[in-house]
Parts: sequence; C-alpha cells; structure tokens
Amino acid sequence: MRTAVGVMRGGVMAVIGNTSKSTLRVYRPVWLRRGMSLSSRADVLAPAALVVLWSSGFVGAELGTREAPASTLLAWRYLVAAALLVAWCVWRRERITRSAIARQVVLGMLVQAGYLGLVVTGVGLGATAGTSSLIASLQPLAVVALAALVLGERTRLGQLVGLATGLCGVALVVGGDLAGGGAAWWVYLLPAGGMLALSAGTVLQQHWQPEESVVVSLAIQTVTAATVFWVVAGLQGTADAPAEPGFWWAIAWVVVLSSFGGYGAYLHVARRDGATRASTWLYLTPPSTMVWAGWMFGDPIGALGLAGLAVCAAGVALALRPVRQA
Repeated sequence: MRTAVGVMRGGVMAVIGNTSKSTLRVYRPVWLRRGMSLSSRADVLAPAALVVLWSSGFVGAELGTREAPASTLLAWRYLVAAALLVAWCVWRRERITRSAIARQVVLGMLVQAGYLGLVVTGVGLGATAGTSSLIASLQPLAVVALAALVLGERTRLGQLVGLATGLCGVALVVGGDLAGGGAAWWVYLLPAGGMLALSAGTVLQQHWQPEESVVVSLAIQTVTAATVFWVVAGLQGTADAPAEPGFWWAIAWVVVLSSFGGYGAYLHVARRDGATRASTWLYLTPPSTMVWAGWMFGDPIGALGLAGLAVCAAGVALALRPVRQA
C-alpha cells in the first residue's frame, strides 16, 4: 500500500511516498513559468526585492523625519534593529570571531552610519526622497572609480564618460529642486557623501571577501551604527522618543523593510553576484522611490526631474556597458 505526504516549502509541493523505495517528487509551482528553474526565479526575485526594499529606506527617511529629528529616528531605528539581530544571533548560536568584528565594524561605519546618517539628515533638512535616491543611485559609478583606485581594476573611457553624464543628470534634478524652492544647495552634498561612504564600504567588502554570514555581518554593522547614532543623539539632546504613533510606525517601517529587508537583500546580492552588479541594481531605485514618495507625500516629479532621470540612466548604461571581446 502506498501513502503520500505533501509538504509545502517555499511554494513548492514535495510529495514523499511511503514505498519500499522512498521517493521525493518536487512539482513546479503554478506561478513559476514553464522552463524557469528555482535558481532562475531567485535571479529575478532577489534583485527585484533589493530595488523595492532599498527604495523603502528613502521613503522611511521622509516618513520618520516628519515626526522627529534625523538623529532621533536613526538612534531608535538602530537600537530596535540591533536588539532583534543580537537576540537572533544568540538564539542561533552564531560564531563570531574577532576578525569578523574588526571587519564589520569598519563596514558598519561606512555602509550604515556614514551612508544612512548623511542621507537621512539630508532628507530631514529638505532634500526630497526621490532626489536623494537619485544621488545615491550614482553609487555604481563611484564603485567603478574606487575599484580602479583600491583594487587596481582598469577604468575604460566609457566609464569616465558615464560618470560625467550621470553627474550632469543629478545636476538637472537638483537644479529643478532648487528652482522649485526646495532645500539649500549644500543639503544635497549630504546624500552625495553618504553615497561615497556606501561605495567605499562596498569596495572594501569585495576586497576582504568576508566569510561570516549575512546575519552576523548585519548584526555587527547595526550595533556599530546604533552606538554612533546614540552618541550623536545624546550630544544633541534628541535621544527622547516622541510618543506619537506616527513615529513608531516609521520605526517599524525602517527596521523591517529597510534594515532587515534592504540591507539583507543588498548583502545577499553583493555576495552572490558581486559588488558592481549589486550596485547597478540600485539605479532602479529612483523611479521606484519617486512614484512611492509622490503617492505617499505628494512630492512632485517635474520635467527637469524626468530629464535628469533619463540622463542618469544613459550615464550608468555607458559606464557599465560590457567590453566587446576582440
């Protein structure tokens, strides 16, 4: 007599038969296109998740800084995220070495404290979420330049032209914001500095090739950033959290979607596909963020913004175009 037990794992039905020779049959999910393997699906879903979740960080920055100063938002965001990640590592009995701590503290200062501290502060001072995400999306070009300096990778003429083109696109968008009575010009230097910090951390990670898991990396980086932001909040006298529900809704948003989702997806894609490819996917975040911010906050998308977006797209395409083999 043959019996069967169906087990759902990740949307895949595995049927285990109780026969003389146990068998395991894995059926293709109904939502998976015929001829598309699970690894192919991961190749599509991982970058798509990265784009959406990374965009949530810019939206969350505007959402949170409407309720409290940037230093308050960042301090509480990272305290909550650090507590959850440390508890998870203790429960899982993750092995953490001294070398892992040393590496990830440096990376945490760059890709968490440096990047988010500058971007969120810029948004809090009036830079729109869409424009900040566009500036940050130039990271692939910065990674190319830094990789040439740090890793000794050769830089092509097309990459230099793409870098210049991308900068022109950002200038168009920022010019449109300034003409519309937005933030002061120097405020836009903050997300630009954050983009450079993230780029430096990405190149260092590629250079070091850390062996620790994504969860351990994220936990150490988050604790590092929490320490930095609490020191800043304490010095500024902004450590007290507002009692309004909107603030805690913003904290939940940035912890779940941005800290765990966005950074987790970024580390996953960067380790699997490489720093340059992971950075390239971030260019798709500006249109996602602009639509999201326009729907939630009514942030306008002007003609200069659309033109700048197109120019930046051309710049990134030039810089990352593969070299034809002779």
